[in-house]
Amino acid sequence: MTLRLHWLPADPRSPFPPVEQALRDLDGLLAAGGDLHPLRLLNAYRHGIFPWFTDEQPILWWSPDPRTVFRTDGVHLARRFRRTLRASPWIVRADTAFARIVDACAEQPRPGQDGTWITDDMRAAYLGLHRLGHAHSIEVYELDSAGDETLVGGMYGMAVGQMFFGESMVSLASGGSKTALLGLALRLRQWGWPLIDAQVENPHLFRMGALSMGRADFVAEIGILTAEPGRIGPWTADFGELTAAEIAGS
Repeated sequence: MTLRLHWLPADPRSPFPPVEQALRDLDGLLAAGGDLHPLRLLNAYRHGIFPWFTDEQPILWWSPDPRTVFRTDGVHLARRFRRTLRASPWIVRADTAFARIVDACAEQPRPGQDGTWITDDMRAAYLGLHRLGHAHSIEVYELDSAGDETLVGGMYGMAVGQMFFGESMVSLASGGSKTALLGLALRLRQWGWPLIDAQVENPHLFRMGALSMGRADFVAEIGILTAEPGRIGPWTADFGELTAAEIAGS
């Protein structure tokens, strides 16, 4: 059977095809081509679409059904990990090391993956979106007795309106990425943001409380959230600093 895939034109303002046209047999592949211009990327996220491809492929655009999400009040902490965090010297901040987090995500080996989908073009695109105030990183640092800091994990993603779209997480020490997600969920909940997109299903995410949401429901909900006034620009000051103990008690 020959698959007919929609190819995007060069104009970054051109619309995407309806997400209902995504190929179910290919996990939600919707379109190919185009570029990673900020206008196109912001439009994609508003419609429940994200890019995911390797260096050997054209730019591929996806909208899977179902979608994996976290409710910001529904991220689970295992009791043992909660006890560990209560005594941990870790702190969580935002937008203090965006490029380092992206590079660490790209370099971390992933089971079943040969190489990384964070290509040079993807890295450049999200660094550009970070400079524009749309892409954000969450960093977890360990403080030693001398006050020195070591990066132990983090994550990055896109914020559009009052919706956060997670892109990738990394642990440089056990529990680092989990702590970043928990810190993000706590702060977003305090801001009144209800949802974090985690894109595709993963057993580890479900153990932490992720849910499957039908694409139609997901697109309807983010249509409302992305239209709300958001927080464009660096999050460092607004996010502040969360201690591991604060996260454990949330």
